[in-house]
Amino acid sequence: MSKDTKIKKPIRFKREKLSDEDLMRLYKGLLLPRMIEEKMLKLLRQGKVSKWFSGIGQEAIAVGATLALQPKELIFPLHRNLGVFTNRDIPLHRLFSQWQGKLNGFSKGRERSFHFGTLDYGIVGMISHLGPQLALACGAALAYKLDGRPMVSLAFSGEGGTSEGDFHEALNIAAVWSLPVIFIIENNGYGLSTPSSDQFMCKHLADKAKGYGMEGITIDGNNIIEVYTTIDKYAKKMRRKPAPILIECMTFRMRGHEEASGVKYVPPELIEAWDKKDPVRNYEQFLLEQGVLTEEVVSALKLENEKLILEHLDITEKEPELTADLAHELNDIYKPWTQQVVSPSGEAKELRIVDAITAGLDEAMQKHPKLVLMGQDIGDYGGVFKITDGFVKKFGKDRVRNTPLCESGIIGTALGMSLEGYKTMVEMQFADFVTCGFNQIVNNLAKINYRWGGSADVVVRMPTGAGTGAGPFHSQSNEAWFYHVPGLKIVYPSTPEDAKGLLIAAFEDPNPVMFFEHKAMYRGISGMVPDGYYTTPIGKARQVRTGQQASIITYGMGVHWATHLADEQGWDLDIVDLRTLLPIDWETVSESVQRTNRVLILHEDTLTGGIGGDIAAYIAENLYEYLDAPVMRVGSLDTPVPFADVLEKQFLSVQRLYEQMLKLISY
Repeated sequence: MSKDTKIKKPIRFKREKLSDEDLMRLYKGLLLPRMIEEKMLKLLRQGKVSKWFSGIGQEAIAVGATLALQPKELIFPLHRNLGVFTNRDIPLHRLFSQWQGKLNGFSKGRERSFHFGTLDYGIVGMISHLGPQLALACGAALAYKLDGRPMVSLAFSGEGGTSEGDFHEALNIAAVWSLPVIFIIENNGYGLSTPSSDQFMCKHLADKAKGYGMEGITIDGNNIIEVYTTIDKYAKKMRRKPAPILIECMTFRMRGHEEASGVKYVPPELIEAWDKKDPVRNYEQFLLEQGVLTEEVVSALKLENEKLILEHLDITEKEPELTADLAHELNDIYKPWTQQVVSPSGEAKELRIVDAITAGLDEAMQKHPKLVLMGQDIGDYGGVFKITDGFVKKFGKDRVRNTPLCESGIIGTALGMSLEGYKTMVEMQFADFVTCGFNQIVNNLAKINYRWGGSADVVVRMPTGAGTGAGPFHSQSNEAWFYHVPGLKIVYPSTPEDAKGLLIAAFEDPNPVMFFEHKAMYRGISGMVPDGYYTTPIGKARQVRTGQQASIITYGMGVHWATHLADEQGWDLDIVDLRTLLPIDWETVSESVQRTNRVLILHEDTLTGGIGGDIAAYIAENLYEYLDAPVMRVGSLDTPVPFADVLEKQFLSVQRLYEQMLKLISY
């Protein structure tokens, strides 16, 4: 809690302009989740539910917020917001199936409790990392605004979550772009066991809003009428004139963080004081005093709810237990998509890679009217590499958006837009900066289809690579970081023609694509590029040249190093350009190995932990009988990328390529 933990007065309800029907709607909305929770706590003790995060004592926030919104307006709840789900009229047996890990749940047994979403009911569930859902709400709100739809999105945060950087980034984005987002802080006094006094020093968390130039208010989160009328008022205002608001709802968590944790760390007098402010009992008493309810009606409603809960539990109990299906699991990693390759039809002209990427973006923007580009300085400035120069004039600032300096928030915004039918591109100014958005990529973008079928139609462009004297924070080859993440696709072109064709294909692909572009190749590599719209197949390697002496499996700058080596030495090398790193074209790799019986894997990334290790393992496991020599690898030194020219040259893998290849063909 804040420094002042005393409950100064009980809940004071005011009817406002609410009808009896309105008041009853709020009561029914409160009563059902409370009764479901009480039942779940019994099932937990019986071992029929594995884990439970109780929202008892703070139901009024979720219920009031949900009932104040329109059914299609997206809500981004947390794990104590059962009232969101029940008041979006989700069939209870499906919720029960979700909690018991059955197939009829929303995540097919892949997620527990409330870590799921369902766009059919306008809900996008959280991940365990607190805060990322706030940026997704920004993305949904931006989609509403661009479409001219008078709608708002609403996202929940706990008071502990306000310490996360994602909280700051989301509020800043919403404020700068005047997005219709309602940010709700459920201030229940504790982040797990850490009291609010150890989390922040301000008196009210709503005061944080001032720093973003947005409105912030604090309300009684246990007063269902105050919650409902406040959110209803601001939602109506924001639909007319988009702008964000931060609403801090004061409440209390009556049970532990989760049931196993208990409440020993909470002063008993604090629990006793807040128990007197129980949102359900107090509101029920108020309605009885107002003559809106009678004891008979209360009993009848409780009996009706109990019957409903038991009926739906019975449906769930009769549902078969989940069985493991390997093909089913693997097939849900990516959203189903069959690429229809569009062959080039226009004349070709010589372009640098940087110009080819610009051309690819231009074609994609024309093809997809709901494609939005986002990144630092990509607007009027055209990006640090001038790839989007002139795009604002051609496509407008709504579709070519300068962003605040907040990688995580912008990636989350891109994902939120995807949930509302948009395609998005996020440009990392340098691939090195992606660490600031790592959580959103690996835990949200990559997993959302597997978890509950959510859409992540997002391309992240990654200017990468060394050789430009840019030092350790502007030169890293970090593609291997993402190679380990199921659900992502990784594309890395080496020619201008492929750069354009693969980029256009990445925008057609409904899955998240990490698109790597070597900075040293931007203006250093030229080639013939067809005019117009065409695509290059994702997941298919390019046979650069066919040879007999040895194979070089490589990608990116490695393609040019390998080609130069073959030409310089007169060696008859078989060179494969992977182009796509995830998924890898194992068929082409296998054909090359079988053709030469000697293989070297080359990449600019550091040797240890590089993708080459996985390729080598595959060859050793599956193609051992075709090998006449050990599989060899060439990578850069296992150090950060140095700045000084002489040190950077020593660092790069190309310095060791000749010696390793000579060793291989001499074996």
